[in-house]
Amino acid sequence: MKYELSGTVMQTVAIDLEPGEVIFSQTNSMCWMNDAIEMNTHTGGGFFSGIKRSLGGGSFFITDFTARGEGHVAFAPRFPGTILPVVLQEGQSLVCRRETFLCAQKSVTLEIAWQKRLGVGFFGGEGFVLQKVTGPGTVFLDLSGEVVEKVLAPGERLLVHAGHVGIMDPTVNFDIQMVSGFKNILFGGEGLFLATLTGPGRVALQSMPIMNLAEEIGRYLPGPSEGASSGSFGGAAAAAAVGGILGGLFGGSKDDKSV
Repeated sequence: MKYELSGTVMQTVAIDLEPGEVIFSQTNSMCWMNDAIEMNTHTGGGFFSGIKRSLGGGSFFITDFTARGEGHVAFAPRFPGTILPVVLQEGQSLVCRRETFLCAQKSVTLEIAWQKRLGVGFFGGEGFVLQKVTGPGTVFLDLSGEVVEKVLAPGERLLVHAGHVGIMDPTVNFDIQMVSGFKNILFGGEGLFLATLTGPGRVALQSMPIMNLAEEIGRYLPGPSEGASSGSFGGAAAAAAVGGILGGLFGGSKDDKSV
């Protein structure tokens, strides 16, 4: 398998497969492919496997892309961001947000990363329940915006707005704590809780949580009480806002790699 990353913040990953090689993805990720690729959409192990993925925030179905010759298939995230290719060794795992998984070699497994404490999933905010990917094989994960990687020493703690947590080693302990100070809670805009990440292990943080982007676009959408004329204006404003955020993102450098 060989792959090529294209673009800057609206990236695609194009993968060349030898005959018999298989890549799988959750639904609605494939961009284009040649006629040597055969698609097969299924539940990935039966009805209950699909249910478990759905509980983890993934899709009920997955799609296998099998090369029947010299295959070529490309995938892209649904939001601006960064694609991270990771080569996992046998038994090596990563814990990631539910929307982070893009595609992987067939030897990689995707499952729910169960939280030890109920409050973590309940108060952690959008994106928690987490998923876990386990090797061997190459997995492609995408984070929103730019990526900042940190290595936490044993016992070292990092307080993070939960929306910025992207990927972490299973050795990193994820928990939550209430924001201190009444004024911070009332006026700080960070919500009631912060995620606490405790080392040892690596953490990848994302600079633009999807909810932040949605909220900014939502500010330009017309309210329910607005009339047709103001609605038309609001629709134009929303389109202009989306264009302003996403415009000029295409193009950029290419990074050729193979595994």
